[in-house]
Amino acid sequence: MEVIESPVKQRCHHQREALPGEPRCVVCGRYGEYVCDETDDDICSLECKKILLSKVSSDGKPALNKNVIKLSATDECFYVNDKFGSESLTTAQIQSLRQKLGIYVKGESIPAPVLSFLACDIPKKLTENLENAGYELPTPIQMQAIPVALCNRNLIVSADTGSGKTASFLVPIVSLCSRIRGQHLSNERKPLAVVLAPTRELCVQVEEQAKILAKGLPFKTALVVGGDAIAGQVHRIRKGVELMVGTPGRLIDILTKIDIELDEVFALVLDEVDCMLQRGFRDQVMQIFNALSHSQLLMFSATISHEVEKITSSMAKDFVYVTAGKPNMPNNSVKQVVIWVESKRKKKKLVEILTSKHHFKPPIVVFVASRLGADLLAEAITVITGLKALSLHGEKGMNERREILRLFLTGGVSIIVSTGILGRGVDLLKVQQVIIFDMPNSMKEYVHQVGRASRMGEEGIAIVFVNDDDKKLFRELVQNLKSAGAAIPRELSNSHYTLSDYAVVRGKKRRKSGN
Repeated sequence: MEVIESPVKQRCHHQREALPGEPRCVVCGRYGEYVCDETDDDICSLECKKILLSKVSSDGKPALNKNVIKLSATDECFYVNDKFGSESLTTAQIQSLRQKLGIYVKGESIPAPVLSFLACDIPKKLTENLENAGYELPTPIQMQAIPVALCNRNLIVSADTGSGKTASFLVPIVSLCSRIRGQHLSNERKPLAVVLAPTRELCVQVEEQAKILAKGLPFKTALVVGGDAIAGQVHRIRKGVELMVGTPGRLIDILTKIDIELDEVFALVLDEVDCMLQRGFRDQVMQIFNALSHSQLLMFSATISHEVEKITSSMAKDFVYVTAGKPNMPNNSVKQVVIWVESKRKKKKLVEILTSKHHFKPPIVVFVASRLGADLLAEAITVITGLKALSLHGEKGMNERREILRLFLTGGVSIIVSTGILGRGVDLLKVQQVIIFDMPNSMKEYVHQVGRASRMGEEGIAIVFVNDDDKKLFRELVQNLKSAGAAIPRELSNSHYTLSDYAVVRGKKRRKSGN
């Protein structure tokens, strides 16, 4: 059988985006399909090879296009020692470093932030895997959260969407699990850590990332979510795993059907903890927590309310609190554009944006309030604009949802119309524009949805449709927009639902009903 090779891609924009774990072009970050024959670097096209070689000839080194943390050097420099990290810094230098990185901490005896992954004292193979996965330097939240977690401290982290929270708990877990397995070899491999997340998509992504970071280490995972056969998940766990990643409901189903010993679990991670401790999930999470014995708690989210802090204080003591950016506020890297649009005109306005060369910046996520709304709007977009749009929501099967995300991440589909299922955690590579077609029920969910437009500090834009149907969020939305320096539509700022006299009346009603 004759094998026909496809021609080498000439231009950078002909190449697709890289999926998690795939090689990335050292010039543009797209899928590194080829290896440069002169430098052994991953490249995506002949165009990027030419750029790479020109840089090599000019300065002897290729310039990598990766997310590098830049520190202001106007008054102070921090020298990174891979072996000793930041242990040699004085207390004043540590405080200055945290301030420059935008890190805020609360707690007793908090370890200093690290400036490189090598300084974390993690297995060499894990460091290599991080480098191969594109992690050149830790993000600010990783700089502080990883050393805290490695010290077996209970941790609550609040940081912008796309700031690197997933690696902040996976690096310590992979490191500690592989070390435990290396020191205590046994035929019986009980789970050592559990990660709980609210959606199947987020669980799939966390487990995939864990496998990438743990490649070549004594570390196996089990994905425990609905939509896949429970028998296969049980078989996987019985064969022996270090980490279970799952939704609370499915994990409880498995725990009630078979005898899984959890006595060696040393860490419990609650990803999107504000959602996990709300009614609906809270009882299930507490059931799992109570089945563990003295596990380290690691909790992460972009928004953490006082109610969540109250609940967590009853679960464990001596927490370290780490915050990066403005807590409970949208990512500063995202420009919020709020448009006043009456409900019956929203579809027309959306079509105008999607057919505008100036405003349409694919790939795009459009957030809506209902599953039926997602299906109807995706179909309407495809029919009216000719652009391929697919809907994503909880009623679709697991395999269908995976295929939709695969198409979206590889460029096969430029628009996804989604319910809030994509509002949390899932890493939407290269998405720099979201459209909130229907405002969510809370500002907390709004923060998460807006944050989908930025990853690792890259600039993005969130276009938001509002009208009187969203009146219960007007005051908080206006405060949010003022804080971000965003323009406020006249109809929104002048609405009696926004003005202070309405707030006073509403406050009086609240106090009266509480008596």
